[in-house]
Amino acid sequence: MNLKVQPKLIIHGGAGSSLKSKGGMEAVRRSLYPVVEAVYSLLLSGVSATEAVVRGCQMLEDDPCFNAGTGSVLQSDGQIRMSASLMDGASQSFSGVINVSRVRNPIELVQFLQTSPDRVLSDFGAVELARELQIPSYNCLTELRLQEWIQERQDNFKRTMAGVVAEEELLETSNARRGTIGVVALDTYGRLSAGTSTGGKGFERLGRVSDSAMPAGNYATKYAAVSCTGIGEDIIDECLAPRIVLRVTDGMSLKDAMHRTFAEASENNRDFGAIALDARGAIAWGKTSEALLAAYHDGEKMSDTLEIPTGKEIGCLI
Repeated sequence: MNLKVQPKLIIHGGAGSSLKSKGGMEAVRRSLYPVVEAVYSLLLSGVSATEAVVRGCQMLEDDPCFNAGTGSVLQSDGQIRMSASLMDGASQSFSGVINVSRVRNPIELVQFLQTSPDRVLSDFGAVELARELQIPSYNCLTELRLQEWIQERQDNFKRTMAGVVAEEELLETSNARRGTIGVVALDTYGRLSAGTSTGGKGFERLGRVSDSAMPAGNYATKYAAVSCTGIGEDIIDECLAPRIVLRVTDGMSLKDAMHRTFAEASENNRDFGAIALDARGAIAWGKTSEALLAAYHDGEKMSDTLEIPTGKEIGCLI
């Protein structure tokens, strides 16, 4: 088929402390690149941005390396509660689930809610929806996450969050590791979509709501789309995703919108990262954290952000 627009894609698997070694980078690439390759092939075949985003989120949720779906962290009571959201930029429709348990792919519930009159459901409502859709019950717990929680319980939950990447050898030991998974896509018809999914920050107070279930952490219009990762409370305080998107909507380039937004965030000592696309096909990312685990396809090749130097950085490809 003749492409009307060259599709673009960027995904992330969290933000936090620096990768420990080149070996750690290669391990993360082994998780991210197959997702980029598979989802970009779907975009080339003509699927919608939203369909591509959902598929990418499913693949990342199924990878126990990341803190979403299988491999999600445990909350303070030892239970897994996940949150996710999806926003179709063409229809400017946001949907989400908050603190849902025992489903393999929270993004599937969110996709169904795109056409529902009630588009954001919390725990009990999301569980009831899973029953209605006959989605099988699924245990997302991994042995590593269980042992992490047991160790933390012995230490009386001194840490305020769990690690984002489950393979401990990938990152330096740090209490600052955190993250979500996210996918942002531009399809052949010029439509944008963004999806974000998380297991939370780990060890949190019951009832805490992640930015990943809010427009603050996941937002898209016909002009731009953004998925965020990092300290959820910081993302909410900055209203990060909508701030970037609205600046692009008002005429600012995506690069300039990212520069200005992350400069403001740095002044406020925020700790997070974001990935973004605009309707013209510009690809952008930003971070105030040390590392952003992101990979992308620019229409010609795949690449990533894993070797960006430590520090406050933004990048943009046009």
